Amino acid sequence: MRRRSFWADDPRKTMSPIEPVRRIEHPRDNEADNPRPRLEWLVANGLGGYASGTVAGVVTRRYHGLLVAALPAPLGRMVMLNHLLERARLNDKRVVWLGDEHQVAGSNAADRGGHLVEFRLELGLPVWIYDFDGTRIEKRLLMPHGQNTTHLTYRLIQGPGPVRLSLRPSVHFRSYESSVSDARPLPYAVTAVGSRYEVSAGSELPVLRLCLHGDHAALTLDEVGAAQVTYAMEKLRGYESVGTLWSPGYFRVDLDDQLPVTLIASTEPWESIEALSPEHAAQAEIDRRRHLLDIAGPPRDPLARELVLAADQFVITPAGRAEEAARARAAGEHVRTIIAGYHWFTDWGRDTMISLEGLTLSTHRFREASYILRTFGHYVRDGLIPNMFPDGAREGLYHTADATLWFFHAVDRYVRVTGDYDTVRHLLPTFVGIVRCHIQGTRFGIGVDEADGLLRQGADGFQLTWMDAKVDDWIVTPRRGKAVEINALWFNALRLMQRWISETGAPAGAEGLDLASRAQRAEHAFNDRFWNATGGYLFDVIDGEHGNDPACRPNQVLAISLDNPVLDRARWAAVMQVVHDRLLTPVGLRSLAPGHPDYKSKYFGDLRSRDAAYHQGTVWAWLIGPFVDAWLKVYPGDRSGARGLLRGFDPHLGEACVGSISEIFDADPPYTPRGCIAQAWSVAEVLRCLLKTADADEGSASRAVGLSERSSAGEVTEPSSPQR
Repeated sequence: MRRRSFWADDPRKTMSPIEPVRRIEHPRDNEADNPRPRLEWLVANGLGGYASGTVAGVVTRRYHGLLVAALPAPLGRMVMLNHLLERARLNDKRVVWLGDEHQVAGSNAADRGGHLVEFRLELGLPVWIYDFDGTRIEKRLLMPHGQNTTHLTYRLIQGPGPVRLSLRPSVHFRSYESSVSDARPLPYAVTAVGSRYEVSAGSELPVLRLCLHGDHAALTLDEVGAAQVTYAMEKLRGYESVGTLWSPGYFRVDLDDQLPVTLIASTEPWESIEALSPEHAAQAEIDRRRHLLDIAGPPRDPLARELVLAADQFVITPAGRAEEAARARAAGEHVRTIIAGYHWFTDWGRDTMISLEGLTLSTHRFREASYILRTFGHYVRDGLIPNMFPDGAREGLYHTADATLWFFHAVDRYVRVTGDYDTVRHLLPTFVGIVRCHIQGTRFGIGVDEADGLLRQGADGFQLTWMDAKVDDWIVTPRRGKAVEINALWFNALRLMQRWISETGAPAGAEGLDLASRAQRAEHAFNDRFWNATGGYLFDVIDGEHGNDPACRPNQVLAISLDNPVLDRARWAAVMQVVHDRLLTPVGLRSLAPGHPDYKSKYFGDLRSRDAAYHQGTVWAWLIGPFVDAWLKVYPGDRSGARGLLRGFDPHLGEACVGSISEIFDADPPYTPRGCIAQAWSVAEVLRCLLKTADADEGSASRAVGLSERSSAGEVTEPSSPQR
């Protein structure tokens, strides 16, 4: 007697009203004449690995794959299962294809694609519905948390059965950053033990394990290579865009309305793969996601609920840093970090500290927040935390002037929410060392200028602030000198140190820091030297290579938004007026005001073209967080206005990576999403601000009316003035 699978019941029947569903009807039709990138989806596994592709099924990026495994150093993330060609023979003998017609171009099938009638996310997991004149097939994908494993489940939800499915996997084992044109190192080999199959390409590479659960499942060995596979997004981005895939053959299986079919692809040992049946693995992941919503509140706002699940994609246990894991286990802790963005970012110190509040504190994942902070505390070198950990590396790179100062901010937000002063006591000696290194001077020219008490930074060949675009030897946004946000963060760090020492006592080595007088001196110099009286806002950099830089940039907002604002209160409204009028968009702040000679309205083209625009006008979603904080300081009664600043993100969750927020956007309407399809600090800051303004009365009058309204033509209404 056959047993019904978990997926044999329609999960929508058991979905709670508070569980988010984002539905896109006829997604291919929406893409037909759309100049924007194709809709994409993303599922992460809690290790830094993921599955991702276009909704239509076309592989357009080198980073796309149904299994991109996060493997121990030195391997890093590797594309293990690139693509799956899906064909169905219906009860009436017709042969049809699931997915986009372009993925099967050149085939002799009588019917090619075009049958995707719905795509949706349920609890953040993707679901596809294909309709063939009344025969409906549903496809679902998930990754069991903490495993480099992907489950693809097919279900006949309408029409006569059985349906004969044919599933042809295609592979190109390579680092996810490698060129698609790289030749495979060795011939692939396939071995079988019963219904288990293994694909290997030499002892230095991992093994891809495949198995199929279903009626009359079998693998037909039919080795083929697909020539001239074109990756459209790589071509647009100026990279090698043509490569080959290899397939060992195809699986065939019968599908009816009683028994779904699940294909499993994994790099895990067989005992881990088979520890749970497909239905139990699915239920475990559903339960885990429901638990995330439960512990987060759950938030009343549907958008916030979606972002709680999107936030989960970035909180990971890093694969392969064995020393770090051993140290944590010895202390009774766990290693956690934050992936800065998918597909190509690893864990970055700056992004982690900016994202920590929204990803972990706003979602009530307090223990993981503590693990993240303690993890980075172990990596402080010469008063700096790592800027980033390269993929597959065990040690970080330290070329950053601001990430370490954001560390203070993240710990402060953590303590304010949790009251966990044990973590402060644990980290305070480290912070004392950080402050002392900054006073005395450390790497990359980072140090206090004793002439005015402000913090300067700069070294040949390095861009040390968050505006870190660099092409070969060209620093696109040179900010050597005293940057406005670096000094806002420095002042904030000094004041936080004062408070922590007052509350917990001074650790050894704290003597002689003279925090109060240093903070007062820095505050006085900041207000005296950064104020640009001509423009009515703050210089972006002073004492730079070319003097003081009057470019109107969003960095100045931090002088107001941080918990210890360095800017004199009398100047807040003027600065916010300028930022509001010149930098604000429905999806974040421009990185440079229009009218500047270096302003770029689009982020597009090859690497040099993109980096030339990266911080020269391009909109950054994460900056809406500091802007909302500063707005509520200037206008504490205008919570509905602050909430209105976030309205542009709801439609965005259905236009790029469904259910997540992109890294950046073009500077002018229609604000096309660009960069990483899912970015940690974008999700974190929007979620944090949604929860911060959750009690706002959106029906009331607001100074920010219309700021986030986007018309169907992609235009934005003019914002009202913040002046009373």
